[in-house]
Amino acid sequence: MNEMEQKVLKTLSHQYKTQAAAATEIINLQSILNLPKGTEHFLTDIHGEYEQFNHVLKNGSGSVRRKIDEEFGNTISNKDKKSLATLIYYPESKLEIVEREEDNLEDWYKISLHRLVQVIKRVSSKYTRSKVRKALPKDFAYVIEELITEKEEIQDKEAYYNEIIHTIIRIGRAPQFIIALSHLIQRLVIDHLHIVGDIYDRGPGPHIIMDTLCEYHSVDVQWGNHDMVWMGAAAGSLACIANVIRMSARYGNLATLEDGYGINLLPLATFALETYENTNCDAFTIKFNTDYNTKDLGLDTKMHKAIAILQFKLEGQLVMRHPEFHMEDRMLLHRIDFERRIITLDGKEYPMKDVDLPTVDPEHPYELTEEESKVMLRLQQVFMRCEKLQRHVKFLFSKGGMYKIYNGNLLYHGCVPLNPDGSFMQVEICGKEYCGKALYDILEYYARRGYYAKDTKERALGQDMIWYIWAGPGSPVFGKAKMATFERYFLEDKNTHAEEKNSYYKLLENEEVIGKILEEFGLDKIDAHIVNGHVPVEQIHGESPIKCGGKLLIIDGGFSKAYQKKTGIAGYTLVCNSRGMRLVAHEPFESTEAAIIKESDIFSDSVVVENFPRRKLVADTDTGKEIQENIFYLEELLEAYREGTIMEEV
Repeated sequence: MNEMEQKVLKTLSHQYKTQAAAATEIINLQSILNLPKGTEHFLTDIHGEYEQFNHVLKNGSGSVRRKIDEEFGNTISNKDKKSLATLIYYPESKLEIVEREEDNLEDWYKISLHRLVQVIKRVSSKYTRSKVRKALPKDFAYVIEELITEKEEIQDKEAYYNEIIHTIIRIGRAPQFIIALSHLIQRLVIDHLHIVGDIYDRGPGPHIIMDTLCEYHSVDVQWGNHDMVWMGAAAGSLACIANVIRMSARYGNLATLEDGYGINLLPLATFALETYENTNCDAFTIKFNTDYNTKDLGLDTKMHKAIAILQFKLEGQLVMRHPEFHMEDRMLLHRIDFERRIITLDGKEYPMKDVDLPTVDPEHPYELTEEESKVMLRLQQVFMRCEKLQRHVKFLFSKGGMYKIYNGNLLYHGCVPLNPDGSFMQVEICGKEYCGKALYDILEYYARRGYYAKDTKERALGQDMIWYIWAGPGSPVFGKAKMATFERYFLEDKNTHAEEKNSYYKLLENEEVIGKILEEFGLDKIDAHIVNGHVPVEQIHGESPIKCGGKLLIIDGGFSKAYQKKTGIAGYTLVCNSRGMRLVAHEPFESTEAAIIKESDIFSDSVVVENFPRRKLVADTDTGKEIQENIFYLEELLEAYREGTIMEEV
């Protein structure tokens, strides 16, 4: 036994002080290894659509309804199954309706409680008692454990369980108990949640989604480009702040900033009213939904234009600071001929829709005016002092990363940048070239420095890198040659709006390339999968999310309403349990209210991606590897106790 092993065993002996304690834990851990693996749930590109996200999370992409079908088969009607599912998803709201409308409430309680207990028995069967016990709500832990634990010593079991339920109803605790059981089912049906990027932008409720994720029992996040820009804004990057506000204005979501996060936009509003009062803002229309208050339209349009110009100036400054980004083509203000109302791009002249830019000095187009500087300083302060935003961004840093390797699968939001021949694209970062996994790792390093570094220069560099991750041509989570924001606002010619995708997206069916990516991240190219988001799959045009024979799964199918006309559906999710992987295509979600009153679940079309040749156990997972390592050291400790090299505590 070497010195390091001796130290490990000494530390372990403080927790397991006797041979009996070590042996008991070995037996416990060995039994866990032989249980079925927990169910993983994958979502991506949520884009602020909190109602649909909330519903998909509650129903586990159909997992709850599937458990109900398995448990009850044809013994209860389809209507009763729908009612039970709705009760599990929204117990508080459903109880309000039932208690108001049900004639025989006691019978309804009795039937519902029995059915919920049956579902819990099924969803908890793959877990150890210890794990289930930890998930139990504190107030009802003992009673629930009694109801779901088989009592061999009791002869009349039905009478025993009936009496428990009868007592719950008699003492007036049935509603609270039903709520507790419903939330427990939601908790147990999904063991771990993966968010494969883009929680923010477009939809109205990213802050609500983030609140939910912060409370979720087991979750990881792979950063998307839209998450990165919010993380940069929270860190204090002026360019990222301008982008976040501009996108919120463009999609009529300034309320997310003002009401959701309590960010004061008054300095920007005052500046926009004064500076752009008599300015044409037709190019900066708002893409609003039915919830938008149109009385704010005039002001929001001016704010939209004001922050867009600030963004172009700040990005120009950033590109000048970093010639290694090779993004000079994104500096466009100095290319405008204000007198002729044209701009020259790649030697070709294009007419401008709008040259009424009162803060742009043609001689020094990227300099902020004194008023603009004051506005950005105030905005920087409010973003950095926003407690809720900082809490959410710290969560993203603690639970997230640029990619994730989990149970033999590779998860990332965008792409692994490739050259047209399928080789890894070299990207210059701070004077050195990186590609493949090393590119992901160095960008994540700088992103974390941009938020956490104490040194001012190091932090500033990190923030510039966060902006590059958001929009740079070598960024894995962006995956395009350019972001044509300027062109979309100012130029009619749609050819200038094109954003060429990285070669990765042309090579998705190339088995050799996909295998090479998996091997680059240390995975088995035969058994592993890539789970990918970012680019909406256009099912409406016959496109499939399953690529390369199931090796790569692109699960962005238009969760965001802004994409649903393009995709034809309302998002994909992926479910991986002990028996295989299943891709779920969702129809648009009407509303939470409709789901409760009409008991209308999201219609989901399920496709089996892969059936495992044998049922996967905990032993086959990352958790299983950790358990096996623990067993190894516990067995070493047991041997050390027996040999007397480490002494038991008597």
